[in-house]
Amino acid sequence: MAIKIYVDQGHNPVNPNAGAEGNGLREQDLMYRIGVELAELLRADGGYEVRLSRPSPTTQLGTNLASSLAARVNEANAWGADYFISLHANAAASPSAGGTEAYVFSIPSSAASLARSITASVSDRVGIRNRGVFARPSLYVLKKTQMPAVLLETAFISNPSEAALMRDEPELFASAIYRGIKNYTGV
Repeated sequence: MAIKIYVDQGHNPVNPNAGAEGNGLREQDLMYRIGVELAELLRADGGYEVRLSRPSPTTQLGTNLASSLAARVNEANAWGADYFISLHANAAASPSAGGTEAYVFSIPSSAASLARSITASVSDRVGIRNRGVFARPSLYVLKKTQMPAVLLETAFISNPSEAALMRDEPELFASAIYRGIKNYTGV
């Protein structure tokens, strides 16, 4: 039986719940593309079923922040996803801040193990720093999901070279995330 992966491309195309901006790019646009690439890899594998929170670039979830987050979690829970992966781009005041990191509800957990596999793969394949995995039990998408959930900060949109990589090579990030999922699930 295929493993069901819910891929949440963090943020909406416009507010409410639009994402960070940096280096002339918008988080929601970058994560939309990486999510679509990841879904294609998972579907082509045959061992996975996948759903995207934003099947089109104009998909808008919710009418405020709370309902936007709830729409993502409720769809994953109703579908019976085995894993929930929320894709984001990090941002910092300093343009030199960089790397990938992930948040989970608690450590140790299966979500933390999955997150470690994904961040290791992104760091290795993309060539950016692995900043680690951290518990953030207050984050809605980690607290309300009924399956192991990972919020992945793929890279920093505020870092010019990482922003350019996300813009120019979304498939590089998608393949790294895919490899991290595959390494963890053993499918």
